[in-house]
Amino acid sequence: MNKDKQDLLLPYIENGLIILIGMTTSNPYHKINPAIRSRCQIFELKELTIDDICEGLDKASKYLKGIKLDDDAKVRIAKTSSGDLRNAINLLEVAYYGTNDKHVTVKVIESINPKAVFFSDSSEDGHYDVLSGLQKSIRGSDVDASLHYLARLIVEGDLDSIYRRLSVIAYEDIGLANPAMGPKVMAAINAAELVGLPEARIPLGTLVTEMALSPKSNSAHIALDEAIADIEKGNTGNLPIHIKTNSPLYKYPHDYPNSWVKQQYLPDNIKNRRYYKPKNNKYEENLNKLHNEMKGGN
Repeated sequence: MNKDKQDLLLPYIENGLIILIGMTTSNPYHKINPAIRSRCQIFELKELTIDDICEGLDKASKYLKGIKLDDDAKVRIAKTSSGDLRNAINLLEVAYYGTNDKHVTVKVIESINPKAVFFSDSSEDGHYDVLSGLQKSIRGSDVDASLHYLARLIVEGDLDSIYRRLSVIAYEDIGLANPAMGPKVMAAINAAELVGLPEARIPLGTLVTEMALSPKSNSAHIALDEAIADIEKGNTGNLPIHIKTNSPLYKYPHDYPNSWVKQQYLPDNIKNRRYYKPKNNKYEENLNKLHNEMKGGN
């Protein structure tokens, strides 16, 4: 039931005509109207553990006459099912009916289903959590975690989300510490789009590895955010008259040594404002050094 229709339930809940019991795989704080939420108790159901799945398989085995289920096979089924008890029971039944002696071993399970089941839904919170995990792992320079979350997204098959998130990371988290990363991201995306899956994993894996290993800086986008915050607070002011259109008072920097001349560019009320604060990485340190040399130490 979408949010537009949920309010229809409200009067019936309030007068006690109905007792509402609902279940959703979405985040209820996003998908359920506040008026409904305030009249309900929310319980979070956790994913089944390996032990929970094994217990469920023991119970299911009682209904399979003559079955012999090895403990290691039971654990393998539980791990293969990725927390889905119904899937685990289905696999157990296939193994049971597929063997003449009803003996379910690891070898039997592997012959039926050699890969673990991977469940994901791009409309659910879990998908965005994995994207968040990818970005935070790259930002934290953890190569192995970055590759793990990339692998989960690749198995899910949502390349577009990967492309968008990596494009953001290149400028938000790596930024001026390694400006070449932006074009590299676009090149890897173009290559991935050209070859498609499964080969797309190769340029993406190479890219994410380099992004995780790369030095990091958020100085540029933080500087812009501070400038935007000033604008939103009304800290604008009038442009200095000499940088307005066709002003005869403007000093053309290219007419001066090192293409630099001292003059005011910010409005008077914020003329001493400093948004950009360089980080300690080789590229920004070099830029800052060149900038100071251009200004002649001023």
